[in-house]
Amino acid sequence: MAVVSAPPPGLHAADADARLLAPFTTWPDGPDGVAVSQFQVGGIHCAACSGIIESALLALPGVEQASVNPASARLALRWRPSQLPLADVLAGLQAVGYSATPDVAAPARDLRRREKRQALWRLFVAGFLMMQVMMMATPAYVAGAGELAPDLDQLLRWASWVMALPVMAFSAAPFFAGAWRQLRAGHLGMDVPVALGIGVTFVASTGALFDPGGLLGRDVYFDSLTMFIALLLLARWFELGARHRAAEALEAVAGSLPTAAERLLDDGRSERVAPESLRVGDRIRVAAGEAFAADGLVLSGQGWVNEALLTGESAPVAKALGDPVVAGSINGDGPLVVAVQRVGADTTAQGIVRLMQQAQSQRPPAHGIVDRVAAGFTAGVLLLALAAGLAWWWVEPSRAVAVAVAVLIVTCPCALTLAAPAAWLTASGALARRGLLLTDLSALERLCGVGTVVFDKTGTLSEDRLQLQRHWSSGGDADALLAQARSLAALSRHPHARALVDGRDASGWTDVHELPGRGVEARDATGRTWRLGAPGWVSERPDPAARLAFGSGDSALWMDLAEEPREDAHEALAALRGAGLRLRLLSGDQPAAVARMAAALDIVHWHAGASPDTKLALLRDWQARGERVLMVGDGINDAPVLAAADVRIAMGQGAMLARAAADALLVSNRLMALPQAVSLARRTRRVLRQNLAWAALYNLACVPLALAGLLPPLAAGIGMAASSLFVVLNAQRLAR
Repeated sequence: MAVVSAPPPGLHAADADARLLAPFTTWPDGPDGVAVSQFQVGGIHCAACSGIIESALLALPGVEQASVNPASARLALRWRPSQLPLADVLAGLQAVGYSATPDVAAPARDLRRREKRQALWRLFVAGFLMMQVMMMATPAYVAGAGELAPDLDQLLRWASWVMALPVMAFSAAPFFAGAWRQLRAGHLGMDVPVALGIGVTFVASTGALFDPGGLLGRDVYFDSLTMFIALLLLARWFELGARHRAAEALEAVAGSLPTAAERLLDDGRSERVAPESLRVGDRIRVAAGEAFAADGLVLSGQGWVNEALLTGESAPVAKALGDPVVAGSINGDGPLVVAVQRVGADTTAQGIVRLMQQAQSQRPPAHGIVDRVAAGFTAGVLLLALAAGLAWWWVEPSRAVAVAVAVLIVTCPCALTLAAPAAWLTASGALARRGLLLTDLSALERLCGVGTVVFDKTGTLSEDRLQLQRHWSSGGDADALLAQARSLAALSRHPHARALVDGRDASGWTDVHELPGRGVEARDATGRTWRLGAPGWVSERPDPAARLAFGSGDSALWMDLAEEPREDAHEALAALRGAGLRLRLLSGDQPAAVARMAAALDIVHWHAGASPDTKLALLRDWQARGERVLMVGDGINDAPVLAAADVRIAMGQGAMLARAAADALLVSNRLMALPQAVSLARRTRRVLRQNLAWAALYNLACVPLALAGLLPPLAAGIGMAASSLFVVLNAQRLAR
């Protein structure tokens, strides 16, 4: 189903401003259907926040689906603006304690700046005052018996309490706010035990300070409390940084388009217009150093274009007559005149933005499992802490609170809930830098089980244009005739003619006519008629070995054209074989062409002349035999077989972006990204298992110590925060 990127006409202003919705909304079911909008959400601290936000939005009329990825703080909302104004959506989020902004570059950046500034201040206050409290607590730890006067000891305790107040009121505020939201929504997220542990520790320490001889004993834990808060905020700072880097990568693509374009008019004049005013078929001139405002084909000029923003390749790419250019890339030298093919939201750059938004707004299946485990785990922890506190109350009342607090702190499921999103988000960002954009994060897990890679030929393993293999003539100088053929080819748009174009001057030809299915015909300066095209049309006695011919009368040039493998095809396929994968070539082309490509790339298993139905039947047969298949195709002719494969990767740019039917899009067109993706998927699975195993082992090791009273709150706080830092930093290894 086509994706309409413009808002439906006639959208009532009371429902939402159509121009406001356009930059961050698509209409997948057509102009009269529902809208899918992307938002950035502020105030998310844990996985349980996702459920709270989703539940609140689903309760609103007109909302059909809401999906929040807490790792990237993105919300994908499927809703009907005709039933629910945008202001009510934002108000609904605010009512449950979260702020949101449409995912448009400027307000999103402002939201991130505010969130980052506030997080930094909270971390600074907690870290600075933690050091002061630790300094006040040190004498009590190092002084010998009778060396610390009671009045000085009490003064240091009071100083610690005073310095802990700002930490509790300001730095720890997100934990209390998050716990309140979770409890109010009926969720037991990780903020609940954190807030409970912090609150109980502070209350118990305050009671011991005010009444040293009371039931709470005389031990205070302000040093443990402030250190715990500071370390946990530090872990969240790392997570926040990873989330912001992913958003900034999105904006780098979204903001790559120029603010104006030079459109050429039919009367020879030009005008500066906004990119939104361009239409398919317009001609634009792009000066050196300017960005392309739309996707198109080069009509005149040649030079080097930097496509690093879209492909990740820093080396500039040569562009000449007939070559495609994409919006957002930079013209390095010399003016180029471009025929516009795709504009606005249909351009490659905006398609990439939509794909990345879709991937980052999705909640991976593993993430949902971790959410459910964390919820049950939290309930068990609360009961365990209560039981531990009651048991120690009968054994040694003065230590009951400390043991219960240690259990609450040490079993906080922060590491558990950070394990999956940190790994998935880091891996998807690493693949994006390699030119492979995931539209379904679960494809990484499925990619680990793939045993067979099936390639389409044309536009996948081969370059998207033909190459001249050899030429020969009958009745003339072959090289001289080839020079003439190249000149005439510049006037044709046929793919066979484009294989000859080398930037030669096409002037001197008159009465140019292009006949569909035959070729192009023109007169030279002497008035002689020449033809370039099908051999049987050019000559009455065609050479059967030729695919293209050029001639006039008895003079004829015969040319053999063939597809060339992509530059990195040999290396990529060798790497896939090295990873233990079986390779297959499945093409609808003629057997001779497929056999030549298979031989060039050393592919043993190949099928030629396959229709879409045949391709699908072959794929089903392989799957029935137990093969897990990764299908790599052009995303247009291979739609049925792509849809049926276990993992689907579409090549190239253009229509595939609008459909977003595949699990991933290879925008760089570099096949080496495929073995890199397989390797990274396997590493991601290992890292995810390491993270989950660490969280489980940490709790199994520390809970008995806490229950036995052998783990003070300080050690519990250090261990809990360290475990959160471990899973985040361990996931960051995937970025390399």
